[in-house]
This record gives sequence, structure tokens and C-alpha cells, in this order.
Amino acid sequence: MLLWSLLVIFAPVSEEADWLTLQAPSVVFEGDSIDLMCQKKKGWREIETMAYYKDGEKLHFSNEVSSFSISHAALSDSGNYHCSATAGKFVFPKSGDSRSVRIEVQELFPCPVLTVSPFWPIEGSPVTLTCKTQPSPQRSNAELRFCFFRDGRALGSSWSSSPELRVPAMWSEDSGSYWCQAETVTPRVRKQSLQSQIHVQRVPVSNISLQIWAPRGPVIEGGNLVLLCSVAKGTGNITFSWHRDATGTSVGRKTQRSLSAELEVPAVRQRDAGRYYCRADNGHDPIQSKVLHIHVRSPVSRPVLTLGEPGARAVVGDMVELRCEAQSGSPPILYRFYHENVTLGNISAPSGGGASFNLSLTAEHSGNYSCEANNDLGAQRSEVVPLTVTGTDGYRRDHVTARVLGVLCGGLGFITVALLFYYWSHKISGERPATHAARDASRASPQESAHSSSHPDPEELQPEYVSVGPLDMDVVYSRVWIMQPPEDAANTRRPVLENEDSHVIYSDVKETEP
Repeated sequence: MLLWSLLVIFAPVSEEADWLTLQAPSVVFEGDSIDLMCQKKKGWREIETMAYYKDGEKLHFSNEVSSFSISHAALSDSGNYHCSATAGKFVFPKSGDSRSVRIEVQELFPCPVLTVSPFWPIEGSPVTLTCKTQPSPQRSNAELRFCFFRDGRALGSSWSSSPELRVPAMWSEDSGSYWCQAETVTPRVRKQSLQSQIHVQRVPVSNISLQIWAPRGPVIEGGNLVLLCSVAKGTGNITFSWHRDATGTSVGRKTQRSLSAELEVPAVRQRDAGRYYCRADNGHDPIQSKVLHIHVRSPVSRPVLTLGEPGARAVVGDMVELRCEAQSGSPPILYRFYHENVTLGNISAPSGGGASFNLSLTAEHSGNYSCEANNDLGAQRSEVVPLTVTGTDGYRRDHVTARVLGVLCGGLGFITVALLFYYWSHKISGERPATHAARDASRASPQESAHSSSHPDPEELQPEYVSVGPLDMDVVYSRVWIMQPPEDAANTRRPVLENEDSHVIYSDVKETEP
């Protein structure tokens, strides 16, 4: 009985060959579903167990009839597939395998390739990344989308239908490992490119210059000043700094991704004037600009007008000095002098300081005086200074006429007295009438009588001074003579003075004006 059983179990079942058949799809692309179905021939009892195999390895086993599916095929799913099953017929069970079926999963689209243009980018220049791939001609309607990555981080707006990504400017910190991915929406198949190393090259800074800019042209005290430091070339973040040449002290510093930078001084003062330079550095050798001299100009202050001698009260004919001076202000300064807002003249002070204007006074020069200072940064007007000129032109003419008349009258008086004296001296040289002698004796001073009676020594004779002209004139004429001794003095030992001519001297004495 046992032997019979063994014979039944191990007896070869060859009554019908190929009673199992594996049904599988003929064409499979990545992402497709692979559906496998193992079927028996008619006339056989129901299958009790079923299993599916790929390349001899069991994929699935079931105690009932069932199918087997691979929902998302991949290239790795390519291989030889078959199935096996056990079934009963009458009282003896039957088992067998199907024939093998070759399934080749086709590529929906090849792996993308990342290209970089330019491959050696320079800092600040644009770069284009391209993810190159395309669907299989048999599935040309497959829709692809792309994404780019750098060091594990997605770039741009993540997934896009465009296979290109344009980077407007690449910088040294953008250097790194790049790759891209491509995928289909339905079915969803994703593939990644190989990684590419991108090294962004930095350009050293060169050709640096420092310039100044002021809103109103020259640098004016109290205004704004901008120091512009710029380079012709250089990439990446550039650090600009400004320095005073005398001490090297930094007055400002900026770091930015630009070829130029500005330093603004909001309110310039005179202490800000001097020599400046700037520096630029982007990680390579720093460079320095030439020294720039900054001049700060100051508007003029309100000038002060002063009057020189004789001061605020003068007379016609005087010379007065008008002095105008602004205590502060950058040269050159132009001064204008005014009399009752009428310009008298202009004087320039090239080196600053004040200026003077000399004026010969007339009666019309009485009034208010002022001056103005201007150095093209704004004019300033002084306070008004009054000046009074005494003595009008009529008074001056009357005074001159009176003096002329006085001189004429004095001259006529002088001529009259000279004629009288000439007549009198000639009478004395001859026989003098008694009346004349008596008149002369009566007119002589007591001192003269004493000298005459005592026959004085000629060495003791004294001159006599007599005023001739009128006393109310500004010119006085005086007559001076020496008394002669009597005629009987010949008997004495003293010499007798000659009486041929009278010794008369006229002196001119001028009076000053009151």
C-alpha cells in the first residue's frame, strides 16, 4: 500500500503538456503597469496553488487563483517571467510550470545631462543651466518637467516645464555642485543627472578713482558733500573705505556688490577741508586711489563799514576813507560802496580781508553810507553809517570872496602908506620945515625924545615896528625903520648914519582860519 502511494506521488505526469499559460504585456515602458496572469487549460480542475517567478526567483505565491501586477515598471523589472500551479484531476493532483515570457521594460526618456554655459563663469556674469533629455519616440506625447539643484537645495521656482534655468549673475559664493532632475507627470518617472562642479572666477579690482560731487557746484560750508569711490573692474563684494591723507584715519566704510560707492557728508565744515583718498578690496590685493584735495568755501559774513578821519562829521573838501570788511568768507571778495543806495565804486580783495574807498567830500556827500561784500556765495550788506558834511558851496564862495577883498584892500593901504613914507623921508633929508619937525617931535615916543636929546650911540639905536595894514584882514603888513641921529652929531666921535635911504622891511604874516 505504501509503495503504491509513492508511485502515485512521484509518477511523472505527462498526460498533457503546457496546461499552464502566462499572459504578459508585449511592450512595457518605464512607469507602466506589468500585469501577469497564469491560466490553465480547459478540463482541468480548479487550481489549488499558484506562484509567479522572475528569473527563477519567486515573486508571488497564493493558495488561490490570482494575477500578479507590477504597478510602476522600472528598467530593473526587465527579465524572464513564468508561473507555476497545482491542480487536481480525478483523485490525483497535478502540478506544472508555464513557459517563460521575456519582458523588456523600455526607457521612457534617458537620464538628463546638465550643461553649464559658460562652463567657467566670471563673477557677475550670467549663467545658463540646461537639463537635456527627451521622451522616447513611441511616447513622444509624454510631458516632462525639470528642477535644478545646488548642494541639495532647489534653485529657482522648483519644478518647471522649461529645461533651462538662467542665473542673472553668478558670484563666488555660488560655486558648488549642481545637478538637475527630469520627470513625467503621468506616469511619474523621475531621473537625475550627474553632478557638475561649477567654480565662479573672481576678477580683482582695478583702476580706482576718487571724485567729489556737490549739489551746487563748489563745496560750500554747511552744504552736502559726496565722495564717490569707483573702480573700473572687480567682481564680488567690494569693500570701499575713505581716509584722510594726513592721518590715514578712516572716515567711512561700505561693503557692497557694486563697482562704486558713495560717502555723504551732510553738513560740511571748514575742518572737513583737506586731502582724501579711498581704497577698494574684494579679497585680492587692495588698491588705493590718488589723493584728492577738497576745498571748502565759506560765504561772507555781514561786513562792517567804518569812516576814517575826520569821522562822521566833516567839512567840504575833506578826504574821508570808507573802510568795509567782512570778518569771514572765502576769497576773492568783491566790495561795493553805496551812498543812499547809489553805487560809488567796486574794490576787489583777492586774498580776503577788507577794502577802502577814498572820497573827496562836497556838500552833496552828506547822507547814509553802506557797503556790500560778495564772494559769489551770497552777498551781505552792512549797516547804514551816517555822514554829515558842514559848509555849503555858497558859504565857501562868500568866504573866498571876503579873503580876496581883504587882500585887495590891504594892498591898496600898503601902497598909500609907502607913498606917504617916501614923501616924509625926503623931507627929512633936506631942510625940514618947523611944522614938520614939530609934528615929528610930537609923534615921537618918549623913548625917541630921550634918544634924540642925548645923542645916543648908533650901536644903541633900536628899531621901531609899526603896523600898516588893517587888523581885520588875514594878511598884516608891518613897517620897520631905524631912527637917524641929529645933524650936529658930526662934532662927536660917533659915526653919522647915512640918510640916503630909509631902511624899511615889510613882513607878510598869514592868519589861520577860525
